[in-house]
Amino acid sequence: MAVYDVVDLTKIYPRQTTPANDRLTLSVAEGEIFGLLGDNGAGKTTLIRQMANLLAPTSGTIRLFGQPLGAAPLYVPGHIGYMPQDGLALNNLTVGETLYFTAHLRGLDRRDARAERDRLLDRLDLGTARDRLIVRLSGGQRRLAMLATTIAASPPVLLLDEPTNDLDPLHRRLVWDLVREINREQGLTIILVTHNVIEAERVIQRVGIMRGGRLIAVGRPGALKAGLNRQLRLEIVFAPGSPPALPPGPAPREVVPGRWQFLIEREAAPAYLAALNGNESVEDFSLSTATLEDLFLALAEQPV
Repeated sequence: MAVYDVVDLTKIYPRQTTPANDRLTLSVAEGEIFGLLGDNGAGKTTLIRQMANLLAPTSGTIRLFGQPLGAAPLYVPGHIGYMPQDGLALNNLTVGETLYFTAHLRGLDRRDARAERDRLLDRLDLGTARDRLIVRLSGGQRRLAMLATTIAASPPVLLLDEPTNDLDPLHRRLVWDLVREINREQGLTIILVTHNVIEAERVIQRVGIMRGGRLIAVGRPGALKAGLNRQLRLEIVFAPGSPPALPPGPAPREVVPGRWQFLIEREAAPAYLAALNGNESVEDFSLSTATLEDLFLALAEQPV
């Protein structure tokens, strides 16, 4: 069944003429992990805030489990856990208190709420922060505490806006592993916004790509990448200022000085490998199938 049905949704902020969301239509199925990708200003957070019933649409409708948002004040909070990009309502409580009270308010009795608190402290590596105020945490610990609060007592739907912001690689992996785990073991529906496209591709089951307030592509990552199947992703790391000589082909995208990325045709791979092997200016290179990030960049380059 559909968890969310979004139909012809438009949001125009006061004193603005360009819609932040422009006639969006989207359905999210129960038990899936759905990713929202897009550049800054694409309208992802605006959409998520409307799905959390924190922002009223200008026009269009959103239904959660068939119920129109706003029909009953406590309906949405009773069904979702929402993790914003920043801010937390319980800043003046400790991490342990925040998790305990959240789990208790969501229906767990006191014993189960304490057990849920302890489980999340352990699972998200927050044991040392248990007795610290949320407001006093480092950026990464604060982010983990926000995620733990969002998933406490396992609400059936999670809305996660940039869940891995401010996290080091080890804790980003911990978060993605947890997202997969709670989806697989508890059947939670998870909708997430992220800029870590390559990492998210290992987790999401369907994706919506946004640009200029509109959805420009929706589907399974593999199906959306079908048009790139004959291309390979080549990434080269070299000493800045000493780019390697390469066969004729597409212009590389410079990620940072000394790092190139681009897509090449599969048939051209041997020529590129021959040029890179043994080249003293090349510090590292990798060749792989095209990624969801490559699809996103290709779509972003198309005219609106």
